[in-house]
Amino acid sequence: MNYQIITQSAELEAVCKKARTVEAVMLDTEFVRTRTYYPQLGLIQLFDGETLSLIDPLEIEDMTAFVELLKDTSVMKVLHACGEDLEVFFNSFKCLPQPMVDTQIMAAFLGNGLSTGFAALVEANLGVALDKSESRTDWMARPLSQKQLDYAAADVYYLKPLYEKLLAEVEQAGWWQAAKQECELIAAKRIKTVDAENAYLDIKGAWQLKPRELAILKPLATWRYKEALRRDLALNFVFKENDLLTIARLGLTNRYQMEQEGMDPRSVHRHSARIISLVKAAKTTPAEQYPEKIVRLMDKPGYKQLFKVLKDEVKKASDSSGLASEFLASKKQLNSVISWVWKRNRDENKLPDVMQGWRLELLGQKLDKLIK
Repeated sequence: MNYQIITQSAELEAVCKKARTVEAVMLDTEFVRTRTYYPQLGLIQLFDGETLSLIDPLEIEDMTAFVELLKDTSVMKVLHACGEDLEVFFNSFKCLPQPMVDTQIMAAFLGNGLSTGFAALVEANLGVALDKSESRTDWMARPLSQKQLDYAAADVYYLKPLYEKLLAEVEQAGWWQAAKQECELIAAKRIKTVDAENAYLDIKGAWQLKPRELAILKPLATWRYKEALRRDLALNFVFKENDLLTIARLGLTNRYQMEQEGMDPRSVHRHSARIISLVKAAKTTPAEQYPEKIVRLMDKPGYKQLFKVLKDEVKKASDSSGLASEFLASKKQLNSVISWVWKRNRDENKLPDVMQGWRLELLGQKLDKLIK
């Protein structure tokens, strides 16, 4: 397994120019995401079938040639478990690889579980056991060790024969168009923007609060989200989610009370003045302007019985198609279709996953008829 390390823009241009002459390229990224809001890109692996390149984005100032490759629709980009890679590309280059296919999705269309890892697929399909010991390494450190470089290179080197084998099997099984549709759906979901004003709806446990308490939580969650973006800091490293809930529930306007509730003294010291100001302002909100109480889908009458009926239908579709139940329709996807009927009155502009693409005929139409 030979590879080259790319640290200059001119080298990158040559590599990407060659890559744009082939039908499909193998792609992977290594990144770090511990304290930051955005993933930090440490390395890009690119294999065109002949040349394997480890591209160092920390060294190269002008990544234009690589961005043009990502956008080149004549070249298929092949990844494995691409969700976070797509986020990395979008945050780093403001674009996604087009077109793109994910070998994890291809494997799912062949009856594998949706979360089957790369090493497991390589071993099952190619008979090669990969060393995954470097998966939790620091990819922002320099220099990268020989072991890190070998690990990174293997991820795209074995991706090519895996892709070719899966492609032949998926085409033979008649799922190739569906696999491409599914990958487009995954890509579309990865670039949805967060509405800062509704960030409070993403806080676990917000449903437990009364409308008066939600009126406090709402501006606090918006502030935390904007602060996380501004400082490129993971949300809980700005201020812990549970602490926001406690402040909203108790209406705290005193930093000593915050510390007594067990909140991190450093966070309290840094942010208490801003938080207190937001809480005081929120307490003056007129009752008619309080956010609505959050009613969870599972607490609505008839939900449990309906969910079981839908799940049974998914099991039937799984048995007849050979596809795993969680791939056909996960719990989240089933909840989305219930919400689509109960809350959105079957809005054609907001179709859930199971009501579009390859799932519609296989499952969606049947589920739709079962929901009153």
